[in-house]
Amino acid sequence: MARSLKSQFLRFSLVGVAGLLVDTAALYAALALGAGLYSGRVVSYIAAATATWALNRRFTFESAANDSGKLMQWAKFLAANSVGGLVNYSLYAILVATSTTVAAMPFLGVGAGSIAGLAVNFTLSRKLVFKYRDDRRAS
Repeated sequence: MARSLKSQFLRFSLVGVAGLLVDTAALYAALALGAGLYSGRVVSYIAAATATWALNRRFTFESAANDSGKLMQWAKFLAANSVGGLVNYSLYAILVATSTTVAAMPFLGVGAGSIAGLAVNFTLSRKLVFKYRDDRRAS
């Protein structure tokens, strides 16, 4: 049975918090290994997007999880979420470049970027990746 839009958004948001933790941990790991603030964020974003795809597949959109093969669905998720990812990364980059506080504590920029991309990523994931249609039109 399909979940309500509100329930899906809540679950997607909670998965996003887990993704934020993965993103931040991967960024700090990349920085410790010598990556810069920008290249490290590319690596951490891919790690977080992979984690959130897997979690959303299992907990948010489980009734649509088998519509395509896992690799194809992961690729669709990355492609669809690249729009929100661009919003996310752009805000992060602007904050790192313009705020000494964010440059010193990049997790602040990661969080701000994640929030900025949330609605875009939810909508595109629901409509393009996991193939949910508007519940009001379906009835």
